[in-house]
Amino acid sequence: MQTYWTTRHRRWLAEMRRFRYPHQLLAFEELKRAIDQIEARIATLDNAIEEAVPRWHFAPVVDALRALRGVNTLIAATVVAEIGDITRFENPRQLMAWLGLVPSEHSSGSTTRRGRLTKSGNALARTMLVEAGWSYRHMPKEGQPYLKRSAHLPQEIRDIGWKAQTRLCKRFRHLSNAGKPQPRVLAAIARELVGFIWDISPKTPLST
Repeated sequence: MQTYWTTRHRRWLAEMRRFRYPHQLLAFEELKRAIDQIEARIATLDNAIEEAVPRWHFAPVVDALRALRGVNTLIAATVVAEIGDITRFENPRQLMAWLGLVPSEHSSGSTTRRGRLTKSGNALARTMLVEAGWSYRHMPKEGQPYLKRSAHLPQEIRDIGWKAQTRLCKRFRHLSNAGKPQPRVLAAIARELVGFIWDISPKTPLST
């Protein structure tokens, strides 16, 4: 998701004062101001979501899904809002298809070839899951921020989160090393991530 500039990067930008023409400096400063304003709006909306989620019927599910690496409050809330009651799907494959994360199939006689993703499902939830998939390019690790947000969750759910890490980090490296295009790698990770979401959601009682 949104990655804010670090203090070092902002310092480096502030030192960029050598432009050939004055209007280039003006354009540069206007662009920096625009980015600052966008980041402020994003922060405001993120805070609004953080404040709204605890009062939501699906709040426990959103909280539990944060046990998955790369799934912050925004991603979890968006996915849950788009899916709704996950039990309406009979199996993870149905949910993957609804999200448009299954490959299209082309049959000719006895031969079946798989093509690109159908992308026929929910585009917003799919985008969020693909975005979450980026975090699995790193080695499995339970860093302090992750431990802090998941410490109160049942051990069973935390175990699913760790299983997802070890599985998907390995899968990401394997597909990348095999030369698969990055969009296909991310789609594959997002698809498998849905399986772990399926494992977690039914284990989480809803608030009344």
